[in-house]
Amino acid sequence: MEMSSVQIVPAHPDRVWAALNDPQLLKACITGCEAIEPDGENQYKVAMSVKIGPVNAKFAGKIQLLDMRPPESYTINFEGQGGMAGFAKGEAKVRLSPEGDATSLAYTAKAQIGGKLAQIGSRLVDGAANKMANDFFANFARELQGDAAPARGQASAGLPAGPGSPP
Repeated sequence: MEMSSVQIVPAHPDRVWAALNDPQLLKACITGCEAIEPDGENQYKVAMSVKIGPVNAKFAGKIQLLDMRPPESYTINFEGQGGMAGFAKGEAKVRLSPEGDATSLAYTAKAQIGGKLAQIGSRLVDGAANKMANDFFANFARELQGDAAPARGQASAGLPAGPGSPP
């Protein structure tokens, strides 16, 4: 599965970068996210509940941030196991650029799935992935709308405090 999009986020790139690296803010914006916890340098453990068609699953996974260029871009590698539901793994490339008083956030994600998730059909999986992405950006924009204060847990010295967006 591949997805890409460009979203306009109502905040300056520095603010968007800080928010993308704030585990608590991300947890609040990602539907079904139960936990995002540090697990080494630029690595995080993630727990999520996902419903795709008839399949309900709890995923436990890891996220690693690579090729970091604050506040412009990074690559997110992810993998998760959902028991009988299967697995998901892949990467997302995220790029931020100024757009007036806002930020253009462009991403490209590639993911592989297996197990029951792969058996339910790509249309259901793709539809669920697009809905999750749309919900995330709506929640993320709402969090940043008119908020000039630093993100909760904002990193100092340009180092991230948490992961970027999962699939």
